[in-house]
Amino acid sequence: MGFQVRLLVDLLAAGETRPFGLEARASDPMFQHQCHGRLPSVDTVYDDLARFDALALVTLEDAVVEQGLKGLAQLRSDVVHLDIDSSVLPLAGEHEGGLPGPNPKFHGRPSFHPLVARIAETNMVVGGLLRPGDRAFGQDDATTVGAWVARVKKHLRKGARLCVRIDAAADCAAIIKAIHDAGAFYVIKARCTADVIGSFWSAAWETRDRDAHGAPTREVAELDFRRKIWDDNGLDRVRVIAVQSRDRQGKQLALFGDDLHTAQVFLTNRFDEDADDVAWDYDQRAGIEPLIAELKNAWGIGDATGYAFAANHALFLLKLLTYNLLRRFAAHHTPRLRRCRTAWLRRALITVPGQLVTSGRRHRLLVPRHALRSPS
Repeated sequence: MGFQVRLLVDLLAAGETRPFGLEARASDPMFQHQCHGRLPSVDTVYDDLARFDALALVTLEDAVVEQGLKGLAQLRSDVVHLDIDSSVLPLAGEHEGGLPGPNPKFHGRPSFHPLVARIAETNMVVGGLLRPGDRAFGQDDATTVGAWVARVKKHLRKGARLCVRIDAAADCAAIIKAIHDAGAFYVIKARCTADVIGSFWSAAWETRDRDAHGAPTREVAELDFRRKIWDDNGLDRVRVIAVQSRDRQGKQLALFGDDLHTAQVFLTNRFDEDADDVAWDYDQRAGIEPLIAELKNAWGIGDATGYAFAANHALFLLKLLTYNLLRRFAAHHTPRLRRCRTAWLRRALITVPGQLVTSGRRHRLLVPRHALRSPS
């Protein structure tokens, strides 16, 4: 299905989010030339997506990862960060796997609940899995997370270490063990259950920041706390770090019944780092949120293409693959644009006005001179 995949990649790169967009691009001479003048009907494209089975989906996800891991071995960082997050994709209409689930904004609305993994230093996608909407992130995903971690570790340069950052949904012994067994570090936000909060009172808090009047604004402590399930799973080395602050940042636990004292708790196996540095390192995980928003808005990962779940999964992976390809293209040809969002990359590199000229059985694409230079 090489031709069909190439056709869909070109279609997605041009800004369409559904195969139906082929009708809008059919009149574009350059798009016709890329398809050798043989554009299939929209129904044929939908049928081709429905041909993806479990093995083909694995192969397609491998292609996404292959492009996302390009250049990873050349990173100079001693520690490379793998961020994993889930998101809710609300659906309109009936779709296989579109089920109500843990949706804090649209209660009871059918949705998909995919997982996405990225390398923070390159912002490239190195893992993607479309899941039914009623599947929460937890123990059932431990095998997937462990496989993703092991896969990334194989492509690191010699001596580099991998640190996995996940939110409180990963406060699960099976996921923690999978990451630890894969030989990676982890920094996971803990669920603030009653027993965790109870350990605050016996903690030795260390002041790190003060306000102009000398009052503490940020305090850090290592909690003497263990969950029984950690012992049951052989997790004998889990470091529990708590940070309480008067400057509210994101979703935190409110202490003493007000918002002036808030706290976060982190789980990690990094014992060689300062506790406060580990907490600040977790904050950099926030970069995966804009990435998922970009995948939703610019690539339409929430746009279902039909009823069959496998077809929607295939299109989801194709969008991740095209995202990685566009990022690699920009980094190679216009390095100054490598940090731009998809909308700007399309405007500068893909949807450039031009004229396709045919002469002597040869084709030439005429574009404005400024389009040939790397923007300043």
